[in-house]
Amino acid sequence: MSGEKLIELRSVHKSYQLGKMLTPALRGVHLSLNKGDFTAVIGASGSGKSTLLNMVGCIDTPDSGEIYIQGRSVLSLDDNEKSELRNQKIGFIFQTFNLIPVLNVFDNIELPLTIQKGFDKRQQRERVLEALERVGLSEFRNHLPDQLSGGQRQRVAIARALVTRPILVLADEPTANLDSVTAHKIIDLMLDINERTGVTFLFSTHDEKLMGRVKNVIRIQDGVIA
Repeated sequence: MSGEKLIELRSVHKSYQLGKMLTPALRGVHLSLNKGDFTAVIGASGSGKSTLLNMVGCIDTPDSGEIYIQGRSVLSLDDNEKSELRNQKIGFIFQTFNLIPVLNVFDNIELPLTIQKGFDKRQQRERVLEALERVGLSEFRNHLPDQLSGGQRQRVAIARALVTRPILVLADEPTANLDSVTAHKIIDLMLDINERTGVTFLFSTHDEKLMGRVKNVIRIQDGVIA
């Protein structure tokens, strides 16, 4: 870890309207992540894990509080600036993989690069091949998602998150749909990428068995960090 502060949340509150009830999801969360951290947010379903990741990933906006990424206030950004930040600085990994079924592995990984500007086809190809090699799927580049196992699909999702060379990767329950052996392999892969590249990882899980593989653990309960 470099000790360089990457993410900071100050007294972040977030509630959602569910019918006639206003339900708090985060209640005054303070959080600081340094560049190169590998951190798990652990808590039961409904504890606020996903909401916390959505705040860090600029997917949702807090009711109150401050969020800083590399010292820049996220709340000062307009929608286009937030979209640019997400596309260029943050990689996302989802528990349901979110792969496009009609695109092969190569095209799924390449997709974020087609949104960014400044890459020609040769550069895009080199980036995708590099990401494929990093997750050990080079020989599966022409396969469709439904031709892959769950673990392989999650590796594709990891490669897609890495292809833009982000400073931060957010993973929301990345092992929830995997068996325990595959789940540990996915965590090991993410940890290896973290150590080799220095990219910061923040992921959520409810699986206590994975905690032995993680450098830093944040426990959240009822919207409060314990």
